[in-house]
Amino acid sequence: MNEYNCLKIGMEAPDFTAQTTFGQITLSDLKGKWVVLFSHPGDFTPVCTTEFIALARHNCYFVQRNAQLLGLSIDSNPSHLAWVYNIYQNTGIQIPFPVIADSNGRIAKTYGMFSADASTTQTVRNVFFIDDKQVIRAILVYPLTNGRNIPELIRILDALQTTDKEKVATPADWMPGQPVIVPAPQTYDELLKRKTGEEGLCCIDWYLCYKNIK
Repeated sequence: MNEYNCLKIGMEAPDFTAQTTFGQITLSDLKGKWVVLFSHPGDFTPVCTTEFIALARHNCYFVQRNAQLLGLSIDSNPSHLAWVYNIYQNTGIQIPFPVIADSNGRIAKTYGMFSADASTTQTVRNVFFIDDKQVIRAILVYPLTNGRNIPELIRILDALQTTDKEKVATPADWMPGQPVIVPAPQTYDELLKRKTGEEGLCCIDWYLCYKNIK
């Protein structure tokens, strides 16, 4: 792997063991849970502080979806501890998820969390959605200057889990509770069957059909 390795959707998430604000964590020990692994540029920075407050407020929604939030920056563990305590002192909000101290940048480099053209000393705002089998399912990257939209992270998690459970796809702007897209026919016989009308489907054409799910 090169210094700023780029992982891809569908790859197995590289395992690691790291010190965190909750003690030592090994990624593979979280198998069976979804993991939302995200990097932030640095402790005691304004945009990152707003993100951590927002993530803390939404943490219960990740827990409900069997998902573990896992933060990371190249700051030290004492810095992380001081920062999360500072957030608590200023806002009364506890940070309920671990924050990895990746002081040597080993994990950040493995996951391609540095963008050399933006900074070689700060991780940009990466988000890796890792499923319960430890496969990378989605990747988002935000710049240093712009905070993430936390409800969108939850929406992506909902979409991925719905896709797995129902064997469907989700359309543009999909939100939980809305119709999903059923797979398009793969053979001519399936196409003809679809054209005759399949129960429970609402079709615009043979290749684009929706259905409701509970």
